[in-house]
Amino acid sequence: MTERSVVIIGLPESGKTTFLGALWHLVTERDIETVLRFHNLRSGDVAHLNAIAARWRDARIQERTAVGGNKLVSMNLLNAAKTPVRVTFPDVAGEAYRRMWEERACDPDVAEILQAGGILFFIHADTIRPPQWVVDETELSKKLGLPVPEGQEVPWHPRLAPTQVQAIGLLQLLREPPLDIGPRRLAIMLSAWDKVADEGLEPYAYLKAKLPMLGQYLERAADSWDWRVYGLSAQGGEYDSTKEGAPPSEEAEALRNLDQASKRIRLIAGATETHDVTEPLAWLME
Repeated sequence: MTERSVVIIGLPESGKTTFLGALWHLVTERDIETVLRFHNLRSGDVAHLNAIAARWRDARIQERTAVGGNKLVSMNLLNAAKTPVRVTFPDVAGEAYRRMWEERACDPDVAEILQAGGILFFIHADTIRPPQWVVDETELSKKLGLPVPEGQEVPWHPRLAPTQVQAIGLLQLLREPPLDIGPRRLAIMLSAWDKVADEGLEPYAYLKAKLPMLGQYLERAADSWDWRVYGLSAQGGEYDSTKEGAPPSEEAEALRNLDQASKRIRLIAGATETHDVTEPLAWLME
């Protein structure tokens, strides 16, 4: 048995649970070719996996992972040589990673699973918080006719930091004791890619344009990450509204009516596109 471990990381609502639902559907349905194939489930709640896969197929928004309600999923996947490889996915709430950034604190059980050999780091491509400059905010307020108080202290909280600052902070923490296990592989997953695809950029170019400091951090190999960037649309489009009484959306209905739900998945790496979300996992485990 060749044992590998992959951990899913990302701030709240970055697409981690949707990815896991799409993956479980893909490896159990087996309706398209994948680099890795499902062998068996080592540990985990099958009912939980079936539930999130069912919500994914039904084009319904996933329920957020509860804080303290971590669900450990470990499965054996087969590579091209039919060698079983163990992959572990701790479905950890995004608040656990937010707490690492904001408080520099990490629960012992989370710290243990963060020592995995491969990191799948999710960033929601359509909700990136850009840097905000005081002079720009002041100028905008003046143009809108809003009052600009002089000498007033504005409270700051780590949660207000730009997305790229938080991402780099988390990656740096993974290279510090007790989380550091030496150089390892990192797959940056830009989720909700369908919302930004019209900009015409491939994933790496998009990261450099929207998260330039993160791009420089990775390019300079400051912490020796072996990394790749992917664009991922695991959801496939807009789902039904969660508002009570809201009618089903036309886009969600179209997703539900697809003959093969697996084909709603889009994974982009450079100029190539596939429906196979096991490709990043195969690379992380090489």
